[in-house]
Amino acid sequence: MKVRKSLDAAAAERILLFDGAFGTMIQNARLSEDDFAGDLNLSAEQGGNNDILALTRPDVIREITSAYLAAGSDIVSTNTFSANRISQADYEAQHLVRDINLASARVAREAADAAADGDGRPRFVAGALGPTNKTLTLSPNVEDPGYREIDFDFLADVYREQAEALVEGGADLILVETIFDTLNAKAAIFAVRELERKLGREVPIALSMTLTDLSGRNLSGHTVEAFWFAVRHARPIAVGLNCSFGAEQLRPYVQTLGKIADTLLLAYPNAGLPNELGEYDEPPEKTAAMLHEWAQGGHVNILGGCCGSTPEHIAAIAAAVRDAAPRRVPRPEPATRLAGLEPFILAA
Repeated sequence: MKVRKSLDAAAAERILLFDGAFGTMIQNARLSEDDFAGDLNLSAEQGGNNDILALTRPDVIREITSAYLAAGSDIVSTNTFSANRISQADYEAQHLVRDINLASARVAREAADAAADGDGRPRFVAGALGPTNKTLTLSPNVEDPGYREIDFDFLADVYREQAEALVEGGADLILVETIFDTLNAKAAIFAVRELERKLGREVPIALSMTLTDLSGRNLSGHTVEAFWFAVRHARPIAVGLNCSFGAEQLRPYVQTLGKIADTLLLAYPNAGLPNELGEYDEPPEKTAAMLHEWAQGGHVNILGGCCGSTPEHIAAIAAAVRDAAPRRVPRPEPATRLAGLEPFILAA
């Protein structure tokens, strides 16, 4: 419970800062195929396999992490969004999953500890679990709605393998992020609970949903309220929204979740919407101004950036919310709260 208590204590005093995008920063580094591939002698090309840089160019990942910490981040994530057996199979690197996660967690841990030693302020490492490129809820075959490429037990085992290496490498908590399928998230929760039993201690978990369109639903069709009711049993240390749209369009959904979630509220939107070339143009000052409004409205506890964001975005957000009071965690009245695609509350 040490991490949970420490994070809750810090969040009670001020709005905490998460980090920003790794992909954006890695693209800016203009790395070559040799940088990605290193001397691993893998049979497939590794260009674009950002996660493997923890093994081949850990200095790049350390530099990015340190830049976010210098910008004000209290929580930094591991560069492991696709460091799982399913996603790494695309690069024929699935046998390196444990090594990638261990290395990435150690890089983040070392950078976080160095920052904490420098100013005495605690820093936290979130071991990042991405959604994979498979879905448990939907069939990839329109002619066979009952078909699934993987099953729940397999995905849970994939997540357990990744989470175990992240915790061993020094992650304080596990962040299940960009949740487009609520059942995938449940597999991740199950995996972390299995890991807890093995370790004999709590492994705090944070959950971050992503919306796929302005109807306010993820790909599996759940509204923000239904998603929370479906995962609340996991007692996450934080729940939130990331990616999706820019801050302007994400705001009403953050407000909705903030009213019902009896835990810390995490939000890290994209830096606006991508342009016709798929690039993000929103400057740090604009992002920070919108997140300042969220903070002034008492909607959030932890803020950061997703696609397109940089250390400059995090520094601007940090300055914008420095004097804002953190959101007060609500205490809902006891009731039976259920979820299909829509939320359902059974009166007490």
